[in-house]
Amino acid sequence: MKKAVYALLAILLCSFMPSKKGLTNADKELVVTEMTRTSKKLLKTIKGLSNEQLNFKVSPESWSVAECVEHITISESSIFGMVEQAVKIPADAAKREKVKVSDDEVIAIMMNRKNKSQSPSAFQPSGKFGSHKETVKAFVAKRKQNIKYAKKTENNLRNHYGEMRFGTIDAVQLMVFISAHSERHTLQIEEIMNNENFPRK
Repeated sequence: MKKAVYALLAILLCSFMPSKKGLTNADKELVVTEMTRTSKKLLKTIKGLSNEQLNFKVSPESWSVAECVEHITISESSIFGMVEQAVKIPADAAKREKVKVSDDEVIAIMMNRKNKSQSPSAFQPSGKFGSHKETVKAFVAKRKQNIKYAKKTENNLRNHYGEMRFGTIDAVQLMVFISAHSERHTLQIEEIMNNENFPRK
């Protein structure tokens, strides 16, 4: 009899306990792993470049390595702003039916460098950080903040959404998009460095 009473109490207590918040372990691992990997890739690619190498341009209208890094840094905060806006709207699991792309497809769309588009003026490099060194410092700080957010957030980002040119995505995918965006432009940096006229030092 006592066992039955204790079991009933346990069920009642569980029913009043708050549901688990934050990201699932799988989603957390996805975001943290991708953001860590792409951050390391960028920093490794640009390590040790001289001022001449950082400011080399393939053509007058193209971006230099330093400008690519600034664009990545600006975007790191600006795109995360979409996540912040998404979580201000109440979670809505029913809206998930509008998400038509997978996490891998979000990455693939961003990594396809055949798809070119002009960045909005707010995302254009303008020397706002003062120097390349300060730009990199700002990127590292913001990427660490974004990774920490993924680890600590109590919001289920799968039930919050953002609108992209290719459709609705959830806020976990927005975090993945941020990471893939930095890798896309790391590839652009590598293309600049592989140019035959890129300074040797």
